[in-house]
Amino acid sequence: MNEMQTRQRVRGVVVVGAGVAGVQTGVALREGGFSGPVTLIGAEPHQPYDRPPLSKEVLLGRAEDSAFEVDFAALGIDLRLGCEVTGLRHAARELDTDAGPVPYDILVIASGTEPVTLPGTAAVPGVHLLRTLDDARRLKPVLERRDDIVVVGAGWIGAEFTTAARHAGCAVTVIEAAARPLAGALPAEVTAPMADWYTEAGVTLITGGRVSSVEPGAVVLADGRRVPADAVVVGIGARPATGWLDGSGIGTGPDGAITADTRLRTCLSGVYAVGDCASFPSARYGRRLLVHHWDNALQGPRTAAADIIARTVSHGHRPTGPMPQPPENHDPVPYFWSEQFGRYVQYAGDHRDADTLLWRGSPADPTWSVLWLCDGALVALLTVDRPRDLAQGRRIIETGKRLNPEMAANPVAALKAAVR
Repeated sequence: MNEMQTRQRVRGVVVVGAGVAGVQTGVALREGGFSGPVTLIGAEPHQPYDRPPLSKEVLLGRAEDSAFEVDFAALGIDLRLGCEVTGLRHAARELDTDAGPVPYDILVIASGTEPVTLPGTAAVPGVHLLRTLDDARRLKPVLERRDDIVVVGAGWIGAEFTTAARHAGCAVTVIEAAARPLAGALPAEVTAPMADWYTEAGVTLITGGRVSSVEPGAVVLADGRRVPADAVVVGIGARPATGWLDGSGIGTGPDGAITADTRLRTCLSGVYAVGDCASFPSARYGRRLLVHHWDNALQGPRTAAADIIARTVSHGHRPTGPMPQPPENHDPVPYFWSEQFGRYVQYAGDHRDADTLLWRGSPADPTWSVLWLCDGALVALLTVDRPRDLAQGRRIIETGKRLNPEMAANPVAALKAAVR
């Protein structure tokens, strides 16, 4: 066997990122029969954990942490925690880390996202983010003291934190730069009733409010208003955590996301990208998607792992157990959920190309749904406490079938009954 063939043989996989996408990559490799070395690198010192519970159980003290119930030792996964990856040198097949170089044969990037911060607030006391376990632990005493809190941003994370803070008895003011909550995510006619949820929960919602500065004890708006605050929580979005890849030759888009293909392979041979840090081409929606949600981080690793295993088989490696199935393209129906103000909100699909919006029920009702159609086919839906609509709608989107609009708008009838 010549040197090139030896180098092509896969002897190990290194995964950067110990969130859900990274952990699921390791698990999927083992479940698929990959028996070579697997190394999982995490920047945080904590046992890998799930993020959704941070704004709920952990923040409210109902749970100490949200660690994954994964026995990494039993799976033969080398877990390296508290290790910051700072660069990628693909020609040498090495990662640069603060603990020294880490060689790889196959690399999976699952570095996730990093929160967008307010300029000039890094050194201001009492300003918080809610992204990590340490963030949640720092915020717990704020809620326990029932501080007066200002939340900057009325997006998903802002609404979830506000819900927890009100549950704890805190006075909360939410400042949103746009004219309404969730302005970047949903149309105005859908988000308009959501603004009422803040009022019902006893929250002061300031829309069209641009933050000029944050001082100890107050948030100053561009129009001169000062909003008193014992603590400030910033939730104004997140971006792919890919800055460490500068100069590596890996392809990224204008949004900073790694541009992966349908198997989540990057432009560098043997390098994959999964989860929040990567975009992928969707045949279903005819565009590249960047999905910053838990379900995408769960599903993508299965595609990447299957492709890695197929690669190792093609190089003469026999997996443990039966031969794996050929990998499928990664093209899921995007899905996420949010628990806020006593409501369970779910969304599936992508509504950007929709030409028709249908209501199932009224926002004044305890439960309701919104459907988006394109040429009669369901492409997205949002549900409020209507899980059956979500489950049926998600399956309809997957099939690409058209709906009878009149039947689909009937909130009493099952959504699947509207399929033509």
